[in-house]
Amino acid sequence: MDREDIMKKAANFTNDSKFNYVPEPIALSRESSNMKIFEEPIFSFGSAKDEYFKELKDEKAIGEHFMMPGEWLCDANTVISFFLPFTDTVRNTNKNDMSWPSYEWLHGRIEGQAFIKELSLYLKLEIENSGYKCVVPSYDPRWFGALGKEINYRDKKLSYTSNWSERHVAFVCGLGTFGLSKGLITEKGVAGRFGSLITTLSFEKNDRKYKDIYEYCTMCGKCAKNCPASAIDRETGKDHKKCSDFINKVLEKHNPRYGCGKCQVNVPCENRIP
Repeated sequence: MDREDIMKKAANFTNDSKFNYVPEPIALSRESSNMKIFEEPIFSFGSAKDEYFKELKDEKAIGEHFMMPGEWLCDANTVISFFLPFTDTVRNTNKNDMSWPSYEWLHGRIEGQAFIKELSLYLKLEIENSGYKCVVPSYDPRWFGALGKEINYRDKKLSYTSNWSERHVAFVCGLGTFGLSKGLITEKGVAGRFGSLITTLSFEKNDRKYKDIYEYCTMCGKCAKNCPASAIDRETGKDHKKCSDFINKVLEKHNPRYGCGKCQVNVPCENRIP
């Protein structure tokens, strides 16, 4: 199995899987019924032994609780990171009312994440069937995150972090750089979702085409203007609590669905590197 095999299998699964479409019985609107959520993913392959992963243990990045690839999987060789861009329908409907997320975006966040799990576990099984070990950290029992009103930790340094961050891992693997909104800007933009796997299978790694963590962001401030919670500031960055408080309001109204995404649409980095 090589890189092309992984990417082809993922593309086919994304186009063919029923999990990448919103079932009519649970659709929040007629327009979102049978809607395709993601386009084909883009990939980047990183070394599990990349020294940059150690940087994520710094409090300025994530913290000491970040688990290295080798802690998730003994003898790990490769970290596979991928980005699934939202379809035009998901992105464009979220531009109609900039004060509240569209139904389609809510499906993209919740049903979309469910699809990422299916895709990740499918790729894991394919790798294992090839005779190699593989772990999907975000769906491993050891994963934890301290997010939103779920925070109940004495150590506030854990707030709004996890022990495996898909965006930070994608940055290390070479998929893109952070923006003012703390989203990650890829060659397909910022509007979408990330996933990753760790495996003993060795792949040729991608080079990081950037040096600065914000290299792809122009700091134009459009995401700050879009934010209905006023959680983004060009000088001070992102206030995660303000963002979380707004998301919780969405959850109260649309439980179990939540999301926002206004910082990912109607911005220069929506579907490209600006």
